[in-house]
Amino acid sequence: MDEINFSKIASEYEKLATVQKLVSEKLLKLLKIRNNEDVLDLGCGTGHPTRKIRRLTNGKVVGVDPSEGMIKKAVEKSKGLNIIYETKSAEDIDYKETFDVIFCNSAFQWFKNPEKAIGNCYTALRRNGKIGIQAPAKKIYCPNFIEAIAFVRKNERTKEIFAHFKEPWFFLETAEEYKSIFEKYNFKVVFSKIETIVSEHTPEEVFKVFSAGAMAGYLNQDYYDVELSKEYISAFKEIVRKAFEKQAINGIIELKFNRIFLVAVK
Repeated sequence: MDEINFSKIASEYEKLATVQKLVSEKLLKLLKIRNNEDVLDLGCGTGHPTRKIRRLTNGKVVGVDPSEGMIKKAVEKSKGLNIIYETKSAEDIDYKETFDVIFCNSAFQWFKNPEKAIGNCYTALRRNGKIGIQAPAKKIYCPNFIEAIAFVRKNERTKEIFAHFKEPWFFLETAEEYKSIFEKYNFKVVFSKIETIVSEHTPEEVFKVFSAGAMAGYLNQDYYDVELSKEYISAFKEIVRKAFEKQAINGIIELKFNRIFLVAVK
């Protein structure tokens, strides 16, 4: 059995995570990090945005992620940049009025207890500090992925095991719902909007985007109550890859993601 998780994909993550990088730029613009601010990158992955944050501020920069593999790769890629990395989940951070800004890109949907994480973030920020999140939103977070998974759900080779899959993600349907959970923890939400981000890719590129995030859910043993076999994992990948090929028109797929962009102030 060769399950997929973020530690397993860490070595390839930056090459695969093209969409995550693209939307991180928009979140950085929304946050307007100043050159003296202390910043926490929550769910930093391999540290690609963390290194960009380091160029924006002379303050302290800390990256945390629950994946040991991701943190190891982030440390390797950030040598000499004076960035602190820690293996921690959002639910486990215990900073007290330590940061001016919390940056959270393409990670919020993975939080096991989002409300606890938001409470921890409130405690971690100084007065007037701000948090910015960007994450897939809505149950149909990516129509292309949902359509491909429908083939897995009904294929004879995969349907029996896939029936035991329990989705690990946290999605809300409206910007108002996201705003409400931050307001519950005394944040003042200054921006909250769900946008449909569209980009064009070949089927192979879309499969790589899928491999950089969603696959770490769909093929992770933690989210099944039966054992994943090598045969299932192989068939799953083959079915999804072929599904993306079917979506292409003249060799190109219009990849759509519904994404929440939110900025809140303490």
